Amino acid sequence: MTCMHCHKSVTDAIMAIEGVSSVDVSLEDESATVEFDSGKTSLEEIRQAVTNAGYEVGAEECELEEPAGLPEAATPGQTACRIIPEEAIDEQKRSDPGVLEDSVFRISGMKCSSCAQNIEGVLGKLDGVVSVTVNLPLERATVRYEPAKVSPEKLAEDIESLGYHVVKDRVTLDVGGMTCASCAQNVEKVLKRLEGISSVNVNVSMGKARIEYNSSVVSADDMRKAIEGIGYSASMPIDRQLAEDRERKEREEEIRRQRNNLIISAVMVIPVMLGSMKPAFPELLAFVPDILANRNVLFLLTTIVMVFPGRQFFEGTYRGLKHGVTDMNLLIATGTGAAYIISVASSYLDLGAGYHHLYYDTAVMLIAFIVLGRYMEARARGRTSESIKKLIGLQAKTARIIVDGQEREVPVESIEVDDIVFVRPGEKIPVDGVVIDGTSAVDESMITGESIPVDKSKGDVVIGSTLNSSGVLRLRATNVGADTALARIIELVENAQNSKAPIQRIADVVAGHFILIVHVLALAAFFFWYFIGFERYDVILNSGIASPFLFALLISITVLVISCPCAVGLATPAAIMVGTGKGAENGILIKGGEALERTLKIDTIVFDKTGTLTKGKPELTDVVTVTDLSADEVLEMAASAEKGSEHPLGEAIVRGAEQRKLKLRDVEGFRSIAGKGVEATIEGSRILLGTRKLMTDNGIDISSVEKTMESLEAQGRTTMIAARDGRLVGLVAVADTLKENSKEAVEKIRDMGIEIVMITGDNRRTADAIAGSIGITRVLAEVLPEDKASEIRKLQEEGRIVAMVGDGINDAPALTQADIGIAMGAGTDVAMESAQIVLIKNDLRDVIASIRLSRLTMNKIKQNLFWAFGYNTVGIPLAAGLLYPVVNSILITPELAAAFMAMSSISVTTNSILMKRKEIK
Repeated sequence: MTCMHCHKSVTDAIMAIEGVSSVDVSLEDESATVEFDSGKTSLEEIRQAVTNAGYEVGAEECELEEPAGLPEAATPGQTACRIIPEEAIDEQKRSDPGVLEDSVFRISGMKCSSCAQNIEGVLGKLDGVVSVTVNLPLERATVRYEPAKVSPEKLAEDIESLGYHVVKDRVTLDVGGMTCASCAQNVEKVLKRLEGISSVNVNVSMGKARIEYNSSVVSADDMRKAIEGIGYSASMPIDRQLAEDRERKEREEEIRRQRNNLIISAVMVIPVMLGSMKPAFPELLAFVPDILANRNVLFLLTTIVMVFPGRQFFEGTYRGLKHGVTDMNLLIATGTGAAYIISVASSYLDLGAGYHHLYYDTAVMLIAFIVLGRYMEARARGRTSESIKKLIGLQAKTARIIVDGQEREVPVESIEVDDIVFVRPGEKIPVDGVVIDGTSAVDESMITGESIPVDKSKGDVVIGSTLNSSGVLRLRATNVGADTALARIIELVENAQNSKAPIQRIADVVAGHFILIVHVLALAAFFFWYFIGFERYDVILNSGIASPFLFALLISITVLVISCPCAVGLATPAAIMVGTGKGAENGILIKGGEALERTLKIDTIVFDKTGTLTKGKPELTDVVTVTDLSADEVLEMAASAEKGSEHPLGEAIVRGAEQRKLKLRDVEGFRSIAGKGVEATIEGSRILLGTRKLMTDNGIDISSVEKTMESLEAQGRTTMIAARDGRLVGLVAVADTLKENSKEAVEKIRDMGIEIVMITGDNRRTADAIAGSIGITRVLAEVLPEDKASEIRKLQEEGRIVAMVGDGINDAPALTQADIGIAMGAGTDVAMESAQIVLIKNDLRDVIASIRLSRLTMNKIKQNLFWAFGYNTVGIPLAAGLLYPVVNSILITPELAAAFMAMSSISVTTNSILMKRKEIK
């Protein structure tokens, strides 16, 4: 090739081959990069086409790093690039029978609880699907299935066949090492074999792979590893701002679609309404042009509304009926379709006397009101999930890691455990880790709610996504990806919002059978008014409608339209979403609607002592002097002796001295005496600090301090005796002290009418001392860790609804046994996993906030259900004409019914959102 003519000839020759999607010809390199479908053409055909065009084809250049376990790669200069055989990849993805997995699908296009039930019904029938839960406000379906029998792609396909859209994640990976079309095929092939990936588009020339996938099934890291597994390199682009928020876009698209439908409906409804009313009120509507009353014009304008804004209802009905399910689309399609068809027939056919009335305005106004409701509902639904968006927004996007002594900026997904991460002031800490160098104040308010920054230095644990306020920190990553504290919090909140409260079963049962019941009621109303009511109650005289068929039809349309179960379906999940979201914003993680509902009923709360009511860390409490030495001098001597000790009690004494800013002296001859205390030499004096036994062994009389010691021990304190050169000088006491807010929390919970019990493994005297200081009268002392659960069971056997508050591994069985387990956030992972409520801030007052939040949410659910059921209970009889025989003027028109229906859903959603304004602390 020597010129642009050659360039064009080669390009045209290759592009003419079926299956070739792109060609990049380079004159400078004398090469052509071709992307093609290997099922439709081959490398040999492409080579032949270039040869036929009058040019020579040299050897293809492609060198791949050889991955383990795969067939030998092509060597440089080989004419065909190595393509990985199917078997090599298939072997990696087979699932064993009986293994269950969970997938979450984000779904757009759901309008009401019937939509959610349709999806649950259709997916639930598939072989291999164990359970399906659809959350309407969150627009998510959680499916537990057996991958050996059904794939995520099949699940997504069935959801889309119902007329809904499965929102997919998108990511673009930078892929290195690709040099030819075969490389692209290999990358596409290995990615498509991963579960959860729906489409892959690899561009060799740009070195990028654009992928659509389900992030609950496969992660970007899985893709990266798969690509690297066949010898290429892969990485996430640094600029995550380019990543699309598909969910947000889908929601915005739905809002935009309904807004356009609303505009069309609103523009059409005014002329159709005026034109339809003009014959009845010619003088009042004299300003309306006669052409608007023309039947052809009314037909044309109404048809536009039926075809564009109204089409969604008929499409939804068709897709639902194909799968044997019904939803509110059927109600609306039946109502508007009947009004439209009878009007068209009356316009162009001679149906006889009494059939000249037109209902074009009814059909148009019905659609306009319902579209208005869907538009406002779509806007409101987006606000119910704001809390989870806030949590996700806290995540850091990039990080600096130290590689070979150099800083390198990488996407946060690329950080691995034990990587050394460098964090500058003002930056977010990207992952959980341990500080290995530097000091700083870290703002952890986004996780704990605590507004005061926490000082961090070497050895301290830091939480990912918190803000490094002042100094420079180097830390070693300990938890990355889905294991970080924030990722687990997000998962907890998402799972909670996807769950259903027991009270929702009532709504589900009603909504599930509602459509059928409504059609039966509509038919019953039709037959009654057609055969009996029309003549008996002089409808012609009162309404002016001459045809019994048309009047009965109007009644049945109104019944269909007013009976939408949307509000019933939204009542519980909308309130749970807002409630759990509000909890997360306040550092309270509630694992689902069932926990919320059960928390409302608790009448007994059992507190674990150590680490829950107390700090779980001994602190210096008392220094008693028995000579002329001051208390500070006794403490200074004791702390200096303990300076080299690693015992928790010794550390507590040293911390106490440091807090009093005492200067510790140098120590010689330090010796720890197991079970008794320590011995040390300070400035030539022999110091002893320890138990009675230590003193007795050294011949020191302690009778003068015996009573004081007993008094301190009665208060739950561990007391040590200090002696210098064989002479008693004082006492030093330490204790696991109460948390600052324990007493306040206990008092407020008691004021709520809930009995409080303390459980501990401590001896009776110590336990009673601690409990008595904060007003707890019922104490379960000397309880072994394995017996805590049985103590909870005994309380339950007394008929109590018991909540257990704890933090340690030994509390896990009791947390599980209790009706509600509440784990302190600073506790162990096991305790947090076992509990239904997690208090991130480690503040006991949040137990009160949890109870308040539970009461608030359940009140909202009951309000929502009351209004939703009340609306249908009152609306349906009115729509069926129940009051018409009594008061002839009381008859709801279809248009008014549509307005009521729209307002019911909006009111339920808005009522739930109002909960955000309530204070729970």
